[in-house]
Amino acid sequence: MKVILISEVKSLGKKGKVCEVSDGYARNFLFPKGLAVEATQGNLNDLALKKANEDRKKAKEKQDAQALAEKLASITVEVHTKIGEGGRLFGSVTNKEIAEALKNKYGIEIDKRKLEVKEPIKALGNYSIPTKLHPEVSAQLKVTVKAI
Repeated sequence: MKVILISEVKSLGKKGKVCEVSDGYARNFLFPKGLAVEATQGNLNDLALKKANEDRKKAKEKQDAQALAEKLASITVEVHTKIGEGGRLFGSVTNKEIAEALKNKYGIEIDKRKLEVKEPIKALGNYSIPTKLHPEVSAQLKVTVKAI
């Protein structure tokens, strides 16, 4: 019997896969637990529509991320902080502070976990921060750290 997996089944595969299983396994295990449905023509059509919608949604997310990357490449975020002797900062500039400055000045909300600061920023100056906006799209965010 052919079935379409609704959720991941360890021995068979991932969600959306069409596989051939024995009738008893399908009727006694997969169907009662809601792990699969029978692969009728209607269910196969629904699966195709769901995959097409999911692909469209992923393409839209990637396009939005690319537009945001272009926007981020053209701006410079200023972070103001207190400094001590020799131009050194009290503490360091964090991802959270950069994300808040970006939101306050430009109205762009980025999750602080998407900013990939490799080393803590502990001095005044200009920095280029890699930003992972999408699994396939990244951008460089220019950050200037200034004294208050």
